[in-house]
Amino acid sequence: MKLMVVFGTRPEVIKLAPVIEAARHLDGIELLSCSTGQHRQMLDQALACFGLQADIDLGLMRDNQTLPELTARLIESLTHTYQQHRPDVVVVQGDTTTAFAGALAAFYQRIPVAHVEAGLRTGDPYSPFPEEINRAMIARLARWHFTPTSKATRNLLAEGIAPEHITQCGNTVIDAIGLIQQKWAQHPYQGEAADLFPDQDVVLVTTHRRENFGQGLENICEALLQLGREYPQLGFVFPVHLNPQVQEVVYQRLADIPNLRLMPPVDFETSLYLQSRSVLILTDSGGIQEEAPSFGVPAVVMRQHTERSEGIDAGFATLAGTDIDPILEAARGWLGAPERRARLQGQPNPYGDGKASQRMLQVLLNEGNGARHGHR
Repeated sequence: MKLMVVFGTRPEVIKLAPVIEAARHLDGIELLSCSTGQHRQMLDQALACFGLQADIDLGLMRDNQTLPELTARLIESLTHTYQQHRPDVVVVQGDTTTAFAGALAAFYQRIPVAHVEAGLRTGDPYSPFPEEINRAMIARLARWHFTPTSKATRNLLAEGIAPEHITQCGNTVIDAIGLIQQKWAQHPYQGEAADLFPDQDVVLVTTHRRENFGQGLENICEALLQLGREYPQLGFVFPVHLNPQVQEVVYQRLADIPNLRLMPPVDFETSLYLQSRSVLILTDSGGIQEEAPSFGVPAVVMRQHTERSEGIDAGFATLAGTDIDPILEAARGWLGAPERRARLQGQPNPYGDGKASQRMLQVLLNEGNGARHGHR
């Protein structure tokens, strides 16, 4: 079976790296990895973290690209790539424009699609934007739906996806964390973040969501200003996303806070290290919501909706929105209750057990060879 794994952003690489690694060691799979280059710098950073190099690099990133322009280039370029290499199965992950265009171009070529991390929903088509509609559209195009949790499975069943096409297998990001932890067992982390606030507890901050641009981001910065003053004993670490709409606001508002360190985006390993050192995380990242429970660290989710409510239900996270007062209330609730944080230590991660990649590939090996020709 010729398997083509398509990715274009840092989160996709992180969650597909363990799938690629596992596929390399399985008989019966001819593996091709295809990078669209949707996010160039952060994509390359993630590839280097796992020692990966794409077999095919489409290099489609452009400065200030619009969603329609990017989507059109992706469909055209991926169509040509599929025609040239003729994979039996195309694998896409999550909810990016690369994933949606990759699935649509494969459908046009009658190539079956496997969707990793299927079934996530907020119920609001504009939150997150455009990700919510991307993943809903991929669900109409995919042949295999690999869901991370029972809630994601229920979402797809409610949308009419046949149960025989759904495999609940956990989230591959937990597999990826396992790869990094194996690395640390041999060589403890010695990277750029090792010297940040060495004698202080750390609060990690990340924000990048498009729907938070503008007033939401202004509110997040104001909340951080207040928290920095209230908790001078804590070190706040903020890797700032490369998007100019994030950089301009953050560096203008937060450049001179003594116990806040602004820094460029970090690679996956450094992000995990910072999470492992943190007493609290303030984030609008979906990935970090999934990763933090592996370290027993609580998160304040600075979004109006989350498609990852399992962490909230399990007591690992608080959904605060982007208004100043709810962010402050949620952060104070965690920082002022060390016994509440201590209860998270050793609790299982609600998003997976580290074996998702193996489960997916076994399904594809069992069913993938005949799927292109319409066999079930």
